[in-house]
Amino acid sequence: MVNICLICDFFYPRLGGVEMHIFQLGLCLMERGHKVIIITHKYDNRAGVRYMTNGLKVYYCPFVPAHEQVVLFTYMGSLALLRQILLREEIHVVHSHAATSFFGGELLLHAKSLGYKTVFTDHSLFAFNDAASFHVNKILKFILSEVDHAVSVSHISKENLSMRASLDPRNISVIPNAVDCSRFKPDPSKRYPLNTVNIVVISRLTFRKGVDLLVDVVPTICKKFPQVYFIIGGDGPKKKIIEESIKKHGLTDRVEMLGSVPGHKVREVLVRGHIFLNTSLTEAFCIAIVEAASCGLFVVSTNVGGVVEVLPKNMVNFAKPDPDDICEKLAVAIPIAKNVPSHQYHEQVAKMYSWHMVAERTETVYNKILSSPYPSLLGRIKACQSNGPIFGLYLLILLIIDYIAIFILDLIFPYKNLSKPLKFNTEYRANKEKYGDHQFKIN
Repeated sequence: MVNICLICDFFYPRLGGVEMHIFQLGLCLMERGHKVIIITHKYDNRAGVRYMTNGLKVYYCPFVPAHEQVVLFTYMGSLALLRQILLREEIHVVHSHAATSFFGGELLLHAKSLGYKTVFTDHSLFAFNDAASFHVNKILKFILSEVDHAVSVSHISKENLSMRASLDPRNISVIPNAVDCSRFKPDPSKRYPLNTVNIVVISRLTFRKGVDLLVDVVPTICKKFPQVYFIIGGDGPKKKIIEESIKKHGLTDRVEMLGSVPGHKVREVLVRGHIFLNTSLTEAFCIAIVEAASCGLFVVSTNVGGVVEVLPKNMVNFAKPDPDDICEKLAVAIPIAKNVPSHQYHEQVAKMYSWHMVAERTETVYNKILSSPYPSLLGRIKACQSNGPIFGLYLLILLIIDYIAIFILDLIFPYKNLSKPLKFNTEYRANKEKYGDHQFKIN
């Protein structure tokens, strides 16, 4: 049995692909006999320790996010609390997710000084030619200079991560995302409105998700195909421009805006459609199109990032990230949408994707790094120097500070004085009604 800590800024109640990946991976690793905890920052009143499905333990630490639910990178601000959690839970492997989760990045750095094995999973693609990506890539290179192993969700993502963080490609495994297909079964009888071709869009309404393309596509398709009906689910800063476009073109009876769609209601929306439209400008994998195909929808998607690796060609039409080309591909899909073999799509996706396969392959990564030797102090110093003479010296200073801080914490809060965590998993299964979603405060 391996004791695993999954950490990320992004987790429930926030909804998205990364959040679902962490949740499902945690559950499947527990089913395989491992101990799993999740660490994230607090969300509104959700703070302390919570127990989710099957007793999955989540630490909502008392750190306030600075921007877009990401905690400010302080380096030393979280050390005392995170050290206590790792020691109390007797963790073996620290597994961080998402390049923009600086909370997870901090723990990866501290974990090496505390003597833990580390893994990082990248879920996104980043460019090299803009200021934001440049800074994210530089910080990521610093954080991953000592990581034991990295995971990408597609081969395109692997190449991107290798170049951004200067990692050896042999030290990066490709483990794709998955979908619980038992939750995404087709049901053609639920398609509504009737006598229309329903095009479904479910995503965060942001620039990266190609909302500006969607704004141009919707009125063009509605004008050309009077039988088309759009169902748009999701929320975000770009929602307003979609609503303004709908009013401007008089499409209030042709476009349905659902707002934010909870995870447990995504299938209810998908089964209403014939076609799923994805207009993302960048995607490392895109779980949404797998969920849609599992529900029996034909997919039209922009050909960006790792999307081309996700579905067979008979299930999807790929378009350039251009409104005219997207409209052309939709024009091809609309006449055939009602004749799609929905149940055949579902069976095919179920054979291709499973969270249990993801957990099994991730377990292989854990076993590999646990059997490898721990790096020496000299090796860590060399890893710092690999970041250049100036930045490398800065990292070396941080490394020294880290060791000093851990030494002081060991004196003030020795391991023998730390209380052991509540053995909750067995109790939870036996007393679900008693515990439910109970909240425990961190001591």
